[in-house]
Amino acid sequence: MHLAAREVSVRFGGLLAVDNVSIKLERGEILGLIGPNGAGKTTLVNVLSGFQRPHAGAIVINDRNCTALPRHGFPRAGVVRTFQAVRLFRGLTVSENVETGYVAQGLSRAQARRRAVDMLAELKLGDKAHRPAAGLSYGEERRVGLARALAVNPRFLLLDEPAAGLAAAEADELRRLIVEISSKYECGVLVIEHNMALVMNLCERIHVVDSGKTIATGTPAQIRSDSGVRRAYLGTSTRQ
Repeated sequence: MHLAAREVSVRFGGLLAVDNVSIKLERGEILGLIGPNGAGKTTLVNVLSGFQRPHAGAIVINDRNCTALPRHGFPRAGVVRTFQAVRLFRGLTVSENVETGYVAQGLSRAQARRRAVDMLAELKLGDKAHRPAAGLSYGEERRVGLARALAVNPRFLLLDEPAAGLAAAEADELRRLIVEISSKYECGVLVIEHNMALVMNLCERIHVVDSGKTIATGTPAQIRSDSGVRRAYLGTSTRQ
């Protein structure tokens, strides 16, 4: 099973934000998506998750063309994403935030509550279950966001800068957690991230974009040694 963008392009007025990009995420794989600021990474994830319709190309889930699916159709097809800014319901408890995902899947409130408590314990947030979400640390907020995404039982999980603002020890704990999630839930995980140490130690493959175009794909070792990638990150590519 896979999630793929095939020759996708996105325009915003005269700006070609994504230019004929193809990318494929297999179920069970951890794939990194990297590139300089403004390279088109978040736009591409928006397309893959149904938040942005491409102007050309197709989004395919397990060989089914899903380009025309409404936004709410993507989670039902197994595609779930998180955002750079964690969007918790601050007026609810931590558990209630996660319960919303289970209720959306058709569980009763009682069932959702039990599942949420179990999920939070798994993500080492069991002691925070009944506390207000507004009182969490930044790292805890990110783990609650992950728990809420996992409640939807994704086949593909798209994470937009999950380590942003985390200390080194927190980022390393996140790396271990993502590996466990991919294995336990048998889901493909796509990670947009600027923390190169995390990306290189986490991802099996890496896809690099610059100026909306793919400039490299490969293993961490291949990406590390790619001269085009080095030029893009040093600011000596055609995009300044």
